[in-house]
Amino acid sequence: MAVLDQNMTAQLQQLLGNLREPVELRASLDDSDKSKQTEELLKEIEALHDLVSYSRTDENERRPSFEIARRDTDVGVHFAGLPLGHEFTSLVLALLQVGGHPVKISDEQAQQIRDIEGEFRFETYMSLSCQNCPDVVQALNAMSVINPNIHHIAIEGGAFQHEIEERDIKAVPTVYLNGDVFGQGRMTIEDFISKLDTGADAKAAEKLSAKDAFDVLVVGGGPAGVAASVYTARKGISTGLVADRIGGQVLDTMAIENFISMPYTEGPKLAAALDQHLHEYEIDVMKGQSVASIEDDGDLKKVTTETGATLRAKQLILATGARWRRMNVPGEEEYRNKGVTFCPHCDGPLFKGKKVAVIGGGNSGVEAAIDLAGVVGHVTVLEFLDTMRADEVLQRKLKSLPNVDIVMSAATTEVLGDGKAVTGLEYTDRESGETKKLDVEGVFVQIGLLPNTEFLDGVVELNERKEIVVDARGGTSDPAIFAAGDATTEPYKQIVVAEGSGATAALGAFDASIRV
Repeated sequence: MAVLDQNMTAQLQQLLGNLREPVELRASLDDSDKSKQTEELLKEIEALHDLVSYSRTDENERRPSFEIARRDTDVGVHFAGLPLGHEFTSLVLALLQVGGHPVKISDEQAQQIRDIEGEFRFETYMSLSCQNCPDVVQALNAMSVINPNIHHIAIEGGAFQHEIEERDIKAVPTVYLNGDVFGQGRMTIEDFISKLDTGADAKAAEKLSAKDAFDVLVVGGGPAGVAASVYTARKGISTGLVADRIGGQVLDTMAIENFISMPYTEGPKLAAALDQHLHEYEIDVMKGQSVASIEDDGDLKKVTTETGATLRAKQLILATGARWRRMNVPGEEEYRNKGVTFCPHCDGPLFKGKKVAVIGGGNSGVEAAIDLAGVVGHVTVLEFLDTMRADEVLQRKLKSLPNVDIVMSAATTEVLGDGKAVTGLEYTDRESGETKKLDVEGVFVQIGLLPNTEFLDGVVELNERKEIVVDARGGTSDPAIFAAGDATTEPYKQIVVAEGSGATAALGAFDASIRV
């Protein structure tokens, strides 16, 4: 039976037309069903283009695994397991890039990667349902194509469960460098360059600081920030956008079914579309930068990043977004990524057949519990209040599942562990006052968001929740600063609302500028 469906086959065949160099697929296999599927996949790819050839070498101890290699060179990337699901794009990009299709990064970044000295052997553990993993896999694959001294293998955790257990991996993506843990969670090429090239941050800061002042500088790269940037650029004024990443919380969202005009999409796809839209206009996009402070500089606003860069603008639009709220109980931080996690889609497969808890009975918590119930052994949902806050349709689905328990009026007080991983949690029954213990190996925290506004104290007015107070035009207490999205007092934290508020703030800023 074919591994690729008709649509995937047609799409891949068209993309392989971009190959410039011969590509060899070298497999290491055994007699398992996974190996048979892998071989079938590689043969299907071989049949799609004359520049692709397949052979079985059995050189790698991990089986099934395969190398995509540029013939007669040291250029190549490795996959262990079947890179389908979210990783199919990683497979396609690896084929193209090893085959000579240019990596889509700046010439400056490519040169920085070439100049990195030393031998680096990266291993990335990922799951096929993880929306954060492809960014890491694709970044390291691209770097290994540009610099042959950088080696990378992407390992599908479900196919190599024994390694997940031996290395006690509780979150993906987890990246090892030369046998030691290098990092966890989403990382970009900018992040890897910064860590491997110790002078990269200083060089980037110097380059950013030399830029002329913008008419409008947008802080934040989520839906609100992108919408604001597009709207200001369309007005013909100089626009800059500074952000850690493009997409913001959207990147951590799996299924999106309420984005009007688009019945279904996924966070990473929407984030990629946002990034593409940015580049349709003359917007100076500065990624991999987090803002540390804002202050007045004469008639301008001076924005300083955590790397020490300084940017100036006549007006600012703050779209700093939000992050997952934490429980702030003993053990939570100690066991983060050791059983405590915030991403059920990413890390759920690591807890296959095990008992887990979901903290929070709102839409996010109930959706997480429903997804996890199909993977793990048992789910216990702990809700602080005495009533569920999730939509009724979600509650009905949750209550229909046989391996789910719901505990109401439960205040989580501590995450328990053995020093290496989570073993359980304690909670207080708020009605009886009794302390109870729950034996679980995973704790998925889904209790809402906190605005990213710590650096804005004294800059603009914040409410008691530390949200930026905005008016109907996105204006703040400072006439030169506007704001939009989840970081503001806008009550509805939705993607479509964030985009609308970004447009509103941009139009408000433009209107204010022409009335000066």
